[in-house]
Amino acid sequence: MAQLYSSVKPTPMLKDELDIVIPTIRNLDFLEMWRPFFEQYHLIIVQDGDPSKVINIPVGFDYELYNRNDINRILGPKASCISFKDSACRCFGYMVSKKKYIYTIDDDCFVAKDPTGKEINALEQHIKNLLSPSTPHFFNTLYDPYRDGADFVRGYPFSMREGAITAVSHGLWLNIPDYDAPTQLVKPLEKNSRKFDLPLRLPILYVDAVMTIPKGTLFPMCGMNLAFDRELIGPAMYFGLMGDGQPIGRYDDMWAGWCVKVICDHMGWGVKTGLPYIWHSKASNPFVNLKKEYNGIFWQEEAIPFFQSVTLPKECTSVQQCYLELAKLVREKLGKVDPYFITLATGMVTWIEAWEELNSAEGTEAEAPNGKNE
Repeated sequence: MAQLYSSVKPTPMLKDELDIVIPTIRNLDFLEMWRPFFEQYHLIIVQDGDPSKVINIPVGFDYELYNRNDINRILGPKASCISFKDSACRCFGYMVSKKKYIYTIDDDCFVAKDPTGKEINALEQHIKNLLSPSTPHFFNTLYDPYRDGADFVRGYPFSMREGAITAVSHGLWLNIPDYDAPTQLVKPLEKNSRKFDLPLRLPILYVDAVMTIPKGTLFPMCGMNLAFDRELIGPAMYFGLMGDGQPIGRYDDMWAGWCVKVICDHMGWGVKTGLPYIWHSKASNPFVNLKKEYNGIFWQEEAIPFFQSVTLPKECTSVQQCYLELAKLVREKLGKVDPYFITLATGMVTWIEAWEELNSAEGTEAEAPNGKNE
């Protein structure tokens, strides 16, 4: 009898309220390592590149698979807003999901271990981050006061201790950090470690902390280990126009992060960063990355001050309204930097139109994926 009960898997948190979105160009063997944590959730796989290529997915996972042909069929002319030959295509998965929450991960990311050697359930930590409040309006020096063993420090206003709704949980990486190409080139062997510095037993670069990014502060969002409240901030999670036919790449998640943070600040919501860690297994080619990032390295020096100075009007009371206002400002202000931003602003508007259409009652019928397993 004991053996019978031990074989029953516990129901994971938010099992029926969360989709896992994975962009890929290859077989998803990496899912085997994530099986204990992902198997009971629904996966949305967005296949980039050649749609005729067969992607093998391990048996036992509940998934939908969409390729470029599906994107074109479902969105029609509005498919122009979804990047091709770039991981930015993942945001199509956000659009077709019907769940409240999204977790997105790259296919070169594996289960990490904490400094004690215990495997980290990254998804569970993200969910805990999202379900607990944030503190964007006043910084708590013990970081996340809602974690077990922490609290608000002396001097923290009692009137602000209820916190704010958490819209985004931004996780980090062990092994290969998320560096830009110039940093990769000058630090080719650098890795993020979970080892201890003996004999003091202090962690070197594994930081056991979750913190809220303060209101008014931007951050470089990475999409390879990211969770968010889709119902709350989903329409702003557009990863832009990158990759094939575009003069820039590897800025998709950062663009989304800048837009999301400005909108969260306006709406009074929080963004957390820190735990959980995943194991990023390989570094991409820095010379290829430099070619993709070249324009972005210059343009970000204009884009970041733009986002830092943006003030959304009080009449913007929904994420869609905020995002369309941002698109207008991008066209007006950043369009002077390069014509690409005019194209991007058009893509932002098209994205909202497609989101609205697909998430209406009439839009659900056309969303059949190319592959499905239940």
